[in-house]
Amino acid sequence: MPYEFKVTRRVEFSDTDMAGIMHYSNFFRFMETAEHGFYRSLGFSVNMPETDPKLGWPRVHAECDYKKPLRFDDLVEIHMLVQEKRTKAMSYQFRFRKLNEDPGIEVARGLVTIVCVAHFRDGTMKSVPIPLEIGNRIEVAPPELLA
Repeated sequence: MPYEFKVTRRVEFSDTDMAGIMHYSNFFRFMETAEHGFYRSLGFSVNMPETDPKLGWPRVHAECDYKKPLRFDDLVEIHMLVQEKRTKAMSYQFRFRKLNEDPGIEVARGLVTIVCVAHFRDGTMKSVPIPLEIGNRIEVAPPELLA
């Protein structure tokens, strides 16, 4: 079963700040690119309108440690690893590797924890167990990969 996903993105001019480096907030957008690609590779989407009640995946924790800057036109690989899977929540580790240099160098590392929630018609939400058809497709990465 899958526990990792990789995607490559180029830093666009609109991703950068006045200093010419990628704005810190865009690392979180790149994390979502990898997360959504991971879901699509498993045959589902972050948007699940067909479920009743509708399911969602809000973030309950997000962090990123920055080691080196990314600049306009840099090519970066985002490597997502499933760090933890619980009944209602999952945590993903993200490693950002700048590919413009040989060998590529790690420039940042992030972590996001999501919770499966049901959105009810009255506007309320409640955490619910991750559906088996999703949870059974995902496993936790081996410890040696998460180090």
